[in-house]
Amino acid sequence: MKKGTTIFLKIAVFLIAVTVLALCIFWLPWLANNTAEMYPEFDYLQYPVLISLYITVIPFYLALFQALKILNYIENNNAFSERSVNVLKYIKYCAITISIVYVIGNIFLITQNALHPGIAIIGFIIIFTSVVIAVFTAVLQKLLKNALDIKLENDLTV
Repeated sequence: MKKGTTIFLKIAVFLIAVTVLALCIFWLPWLANNTAEMYPEFDYLQYPVLISLYITVIPFYLALFQALKILNYIENNNAFSERSVNVLKYIKYCAITISIVYVIGNIFLITQNALHPGIAIIGFIIIFTSVVIAVFTAVLQKLLKNALDIKLENDLTV
């Protein structure tokens, strides 16, 4: 694969990481304060929601780091290795963790009668996206594992 393609993808991962970091530092606290001021009956939810959002950022950044690792493997022609299978496994676990945290958060907001339809739609989109990423990486992981098994079998027969 051309080095330019992996560099482009690394830059994209870096830009995603910087954007999410900026949103977490500046926009989320501002949004939480404004929402608490607009709806004082739900101001007690400000910090639990913020904390749960910040918790989901941890597996998100772990998945981005794993994406950088797999891009390095591709760049160094080590894409078909056991390490790539492990990277895909970690990305899958990160996506599952994000979806679980959002499901728990939505259930919590439902029990508090605070799940606005707009927030529910955003939450369900994030849950759906995380599940799709988890399933996709699981399929890629299985495909890569099968390719490695075939490669190993062919290496033994030669």
